[in-house]
Amino acid sequence: MKGLPSALLHSLAVASTGVVSAAESPLPAPAAKQILFGRDIQPIIEQRCANCHARGRAKGGLSMDSRETLLQGGNSGPAVRPGKSEDSLLVRLVAGLDPDNIMPQKGSRLTAEQVGLLRAWIDQGLVWDSAVSFARKAPQNLKPRKVDLKVPGGTNPIDHLLTQYFAANAGGAGSGTPATWKVVDDRLFARRVFLDATGLLPSAQEVRDFIDDPRPDKRQRLVEHLLKRDQAYAEHWLAFWNDLLRNDYRGTGYIDGGRKQITPWLYAALSTNMPYDRFVAELINPGSENDGFIKGIIWRGVVNASQTPEMQAAQNVAQVFMGVNIKCASCHDSFINDWRLSDAYGLASIFSEGPLEVYQCDKPTGTQSQARFLYPELGTIDPEASRPERLKRLAEIVTGPADGRLSRSFVNRLWARFMGHGLVEPVDDMEQPAWNQDLLDWLAEDLVTNGYDLKRTIAIILSSKAYQLPAVDLGESTGTNYVFRGPAVRRLSAEQFRDAVAQLTGIWHEKAAVGGRTNQVRTALVPADPLSVALGRPNREQVVTVRSGTATTLQALELTNGQTLANVLAKGAAGLIRETPESSALVGRVYQAAFARLPTAREKDISLQVVGNPAPLEGAQDLLWAVAMLPEFQLIY
Repeated sequence: MKGLPSALLHSLAVASTGVVSAAESPLPAPAAKQILFGRDIQPIIEQRCANCHARGRAKGGLSMDSRETLLQGGNSGPAVRPGKSEDSLLVRLVAGLDPDNIMPQKGSRLTAEQVGLLRAWIDQGLVWDSAVSFARKAPQNLKPRKVDLKVPGGTNPIDHLLTQYFAANAGGAGSGTPATWKVVDDRLFARRVFLDATGLLPSAQEVRDFIDDPRPDKRQRLVEHLLKRDQAYAEHWLAFWNDLLRNDYRGTGYIDGGRKQITPWLYAALSTNMPYDRFVAELINPGSENDGFIKGIIWRGVVNASQTPEMQAAQNVAQVFMGVNIKCASCHDSFINDWRLSDAYGLASIFSEGPLEVYQCDKPTGTQSQARFLYPELGTIDPEASRPERLKRLAEIVTGPADGRLSRSFVNRLWARFMGHGLVEPVDDMEQPAWNQDLLDWLAEDLVTNGYDLKRTIAIILSSKAYQLPAVDLGESTGTNYVFRGPAVRRLSAEQFRDAVAQLTGIWHEKAAVGGRTNQVRTALVPADPLSVALGRPNREQVVTVRSGTATTLQALELTNGQTLANVLAKGAAGLIRETPESSALVGRVYQAAFARLPTAREKDISLQVVGNPAPLEGAQDLLWAVAMLPEFQLIY
């Protein structure tokens, strides 16, 4: 026993004899009150113990999933002795009697008050709330669920599902039927739906034609008409999918072949409205024209074990198609959710040519992983099969009828895209419940039932009265008490803003990065410039499922002093003066292009002062800049 810490010797003596005097005890005294599990003990276990000893984890053999597993003890024997806290190993470890063996091993130690609460709990019989379990939760939003609806004729199913929701949540659209809900006017709806469906502003003539259309179903007709514009649709949604699939035109990996773009395949898939299940299957089990997604980025130099190509493929497939973030679990058992290192390596092994050694925090463990899917209940994968066979099987499982997560993840992304807040938040944590589960499940099952037709699902959302409600300001944070009242006010994306400026000025990009197109090249088809980067276009070295809508100092500087925007506005101003030299006509033309309306009398007076008469180049440029900075131009209301 020589050399052991005196505190540990004392603990061993107590464990052997069970005898210690109150005066000699180095432990904090038990709390002098009746313990309530939910109030006093549950927070301690959740915050300080669960990462290692709950949700299926049992470090040292000790599980605290339930009272029963806690009583079973761990590798060192019983952890607690009900009625005898001073003899309980758990108490002595969290009290830090042995400085070389303190629990928890990471993070701050328990306070004397917390130790006292644990002691009193044990002394009072280890009472456990039967409704509380720290076991690993059953997967959420995983299995298909059919929602039976009897929708009144002429009512959008989304609106029907939200009727009761609004009645139960004050501040929504209000009581009554969807026919009584107050929606935005035709002009505002047209601008909103043009930008969401095609990414472009409507022309003044298009807005006038829509306003003058007397048909009662003209809004649905407009949605359907826009979604038939295959080229505009594909060029708009290309940016969305480039973010999700890490597809770009230049950047890390493209010079030395460590990365491969999939733009031609992706553009063709979007323009032909490829069914989503086939879209996903071809990305998971690709051919030579679209294997860049699972290839990822082959980094030069020393690479962290969590960023090998196989692990990148696992992370990206899980996040994009299953709404699961396993990046933390790619290095160690996750501290933010229930995913484990073995889960990440199991999925990564599907993409590997050979066995993968498991690395924990970049240290080899000496063990090898076996290929398996994150949710084995959806299907199994033979770890001995060849890589092509494993990829084929993975595609079958992910797109198979038993997997309800694929459809739910996508319709949730669509809802977040159009409404500014997902049915499930965060959108990459589909283990969370939806604020309207029936709505999520109905949209998902409708997508599946109708052949994974993405445009059909988009049309249902954009045609709903819910989408047509006045926009609301969600602020920078929606919090946990979110109540849907209508679409959020949203900022134009980097691509939408630059294309809108092109419509305003007539100055488009000169050449696409792919395809060699030279006529009105959209921003999604060209590499990022300083303006796009400042406005939030990511470098796409990581999957980006949601761009931040918060304004930044960099954006303000780029919009006010950036050379990229200044050059476009200068060229646009020169063209305007050449084609429309008269100042009043020039002002009207700018407002029609920007807002599909003429300026008010006050706007016209101010604009003429800015432009001058006759209009110099600087005056026209100042007008273009001022209009482009207006909230009416930059926001989707």
